[in-house]
Amino acid sequence: MVKTLPQHWTIPLLENGDKLSLYEFERRYNAMPNLKKAELIEGNVYIPAALRFRSHGQPHGWIIGWLVSYEAATPGVALGVKPTVRLDLDNEPQPDAILLINPEAGGQARLSEDDYIEGAPELIVEIAASSVAIDLHAKKQAYRRNGVKEYIVWQVLDRKLTWFYLEQGEYLELPTDSNGILRSQIFPGLWLGVAELLAGNMQSVLTVLQTGLQSPEHAAFVQILEPFA
Repeated sequence: MVKTLPQHWTIPLLENGDKLSLYEFERRYNAMPNLKKAELIEGNVYIPAALRFRSHGQPHGWIIGWLVSYEAATPGVALGVKPTVRLDLDNEPQPDAILLINPEAGGQARLSEDDYIEGAPELIVEIAASSVAIDLHAKKQAYRRNGVKEYIVWQVLDRKLTWFYLEQGEYLELPTDSNGILRSQIFPGLWLGVAELLAGNMQSVLTVLQTGLQSPEHAAFVQILEPFA
């Protein structure tokens, strides 16, 4: 009798630093159902370590709460938490959060038949420990090259948040207004009180956002998107 080896014996495991094609990365990843997160960035495999609460889990939760509030008030946009994104043949990240415009409404990303995001979401958010993290180097390069229009990196240990926007193929830093508020150029009404967020004052963060959601710019955006929601 010929015995068939279990799948996990015949397919090599993913390892940090592996250099793989997108196909081989997905083949190995799918054979490891207990692995919660792995990313292919510029052809290299990254498997993150366990995540700490104050330096990642809690800030991540705050960002999601901010984006959930925006999504709830803005038909035609969609929020994703750590979704797999097929950017190109060398990059398949799992960003901490993405916000996209539905493709029916002119968004640049789409859902594949097997329910993965293909292409560049309009906004990606990553929670990073510090300026040496991959999020500000290889990932930033891949996101820029693939046309992610806005990219937020929160360096928690450095107490710094940077919001990049794409301008003629390069990332520039979005400046705050006179009140210290960052305002998305792609999602009208998506306003962020940076000092309030860094201080962990979510009540004030959501108050700033509500002001953005009541702006004429957000109302006009909703009017455009509603027929496609």
